[in-house]
Amino acid sequence: MHILQPKHTKLKPQEVKELLEKYNISVSQLPKIKSTDLGAPEGCVPGDVLKLERKEGDKIRLYFRVVA
Repeated sequence: MHILQPKHTKLKPQEVKELLEKYNISVSQLPKIKSTDLGAPEGCVPGDVLKLERKEGDKIRLYFRVVA
C-alpha cells in the first residue's frame, strides 16, 4: 500500500445494513471497485462493501464502494 493511497476497509454485514438504511439505497447503487484493485483488501469477493478513508486537508472523508 502506498502512503498516499486511501485506507480500504471491508465492512461487516451489520455495518453494510446500517449504511444502506442510513442513505436509503441498495448495494447496486453504490459505486463499483474491481476485486483486482491494488488497494482492495485481500480476500475481497464480489458483493463486499468497502469503506475508503481519504484525508483531505485535516479532515477524513468516507467513501463507499461495492466490489464488482
